[in-house]
Amino acid sequence: MGTDYESTIIPAVEEALKHHARIRFLYHLGPGFTGFDAAALWEDAKLGLAHFSGWERIAVVSDKPWVRATVGAFSIVIPAKVRVFADDEFDAAREWVCES
Repeated sequence: MGTDYESTIIPAVEEALKHHARIRFLYHLGPGFTGFDAAALWEDAKLGLAHFSGWERIAVVSDKPWVRATVGAFSIVIPAKVRVFADDEFDAAREWVCES
């Protein structure tokens, strides 16, 4: 996952923030997701903190109970609207993150 962060996610977020003060993010951790390693957690934390006020909406899609609980717990300190959706609610998550 660290490579995906470095080569795909970080550049995409950085580019979006060049053009928008706040962005929306849809994060899908599907059935094949087995967990984060320490490096991926660090990259995720750095990305979030580097742009702490740059998030408008964050939708997390996962059926993993620990992901859902963790996002729920941390959502109170994130200055954005955050919602967690089940895997079968992916379309609803996309609609929510895109709505005006």
